[in-house]
Amino acid sequence: MYSFLPSETTNSLMEQFGKCVGFDARGLLEKIRLYLTRKPLPSLEERKKFDHEFAMSTSFHGVHNIVQTRSKIRKVLWMLVVLGSIIIVAWQIWNRFTNYFSWPTTTSIVVQYVENIEFPAVTFCNLNRFQAHAVANLSIIFFLWSIVSGVLHAFDIDNKFSQELKDFLQGNQNFSIKEFTRNNGFYLNSSTLLECDFFGQPCYPEDFEHVFTEYGNCFTFNHMDLPARRRVSVSGRGLSLLFDIKQAQFTDDPTFGFIDAGITYVIHSPKEPPRFDGLGLSTPVGMHAHAAISQLKTVIQEYPWGECNPNIKLQHHKIYSTYGCLQECKARHIQDKCGCLPFLLPGNGTECDLQKFYSCVSPALYNIELMGLCTVGTHNSTCPVPCEETDYPTTVTYSSFASEKALKFFSTKLKRSLEYIRENLVYIDIKYHDLN
Repeated sequence: MYSFLPSETTNSLMEQFGKCVGFDARGLLEKIRLYLTRKPLPSLEERKKFDHEFAMSTSFHGVHNIVQTRSKIRKVLWMLVVLGSIIIVAWQIWNRFTNYFSWPTTTSIVVQYVENIEFPAVTFCNLNRFQAHAVANLSIIFFLWSIVSGVLHAFDIDNKFSQELKDFLQGNQNFSIKEFTRNNGFYLNSSTLLECDFFGQPCYPEDFEHVFTEYGNCFTFNHMDLPARRRVSVSGRGLSLLFDIKQAQFTDDPTFGFIDAGITYVIHSPKEPPRFDGLGLSTPVGMHAHAAISQLKTVIQEYPWGECNPNIKLQHHKIYSTYGCLQECKARHIQDKCGCLPFLLPGNGTECDLQKFYSCVSPALYNIELMGLCTVGTHNSTCPVPCEETDYPTTVTYSSFASEKALKFFSTKLKRSLEYIRENLVYIDIKYHDLN
């Protein structure tokens, strides 16, 4: 049997088939046309001719010499010259890229002379920290202060004092090493500061600010809280001081390394805290120290050219310094760990008592060192180098204090023996070598 499709369906199928055949035919014709009209590839001889013409006309030095010379030796020599030039150019390009991505830094030193220059802050301490009568029956005070000052520098707790310390803490629940040191440490008044002269004008103990350091009570001249800090306009003059350290009245424990007598001091920016660890200068009794200073400002580029990080700000210091940053870093970790704050560190937390110092603060400091929680140096460390810092390089010379005639003068003036003057008086001069 046969079946037939309706006439409309048949016509529709024929139209679609015609379109497909037409499309394929047009595509095939286009391909044939492109094939017939395309340009044939140049022959080997033509390509050699083109290469020769390029070699003769190019501005690449030496290539045309390789082509046109007939001597094989000259060809080889010119090829070596051209290849060598290419290698040298490639090496120079690679070297410049390597240098660029190494972030090179240029150091520039400029000496600038000024008419007047800010005088630095100077912090003075007695090498004998405590009044002898106050620690006569409390030898453990030296050890207690070593534990407390351990927040400023590394200190190992000696186990031989542990039982004595526990007994002391049990019998002195409300004892404050801070108040004890303030009341029984070195003091500054007219009997210990015999003379003070700044740029021809007298200065007094009231011009100094009390500060705690690892040396106990210390006193800062030209401190940050002054409404207008002192400046000098003539080199060769500055701050002159005569101290009486009163050796018989003040003492320290030689077992902790305090075996000298005299004044230790550090010269620093008024905006920075004093740092004695490794930076303090000392003048022994019976000596006259002449400290010639200069001001050195260093500007360090930020990463990747340098290692400073300009985005770091300190909460309790006017300007950023690595030492100030370390103090605040330690303070944060100790406060989080112990719930209190050592009085030698900046901050407003609850002050740590001695029990907390022994049982929590000292282990926390050890953990900070062990875990590297407060690191210094690189841009991504906790405390990178500052982007700008001011230092005061110092040259110190000494002479004996005092001459025979001066000894008699001071002996009459102070009503003290010649031996007392030689064993207790310290003279210190601090002045700018040049105003630059």
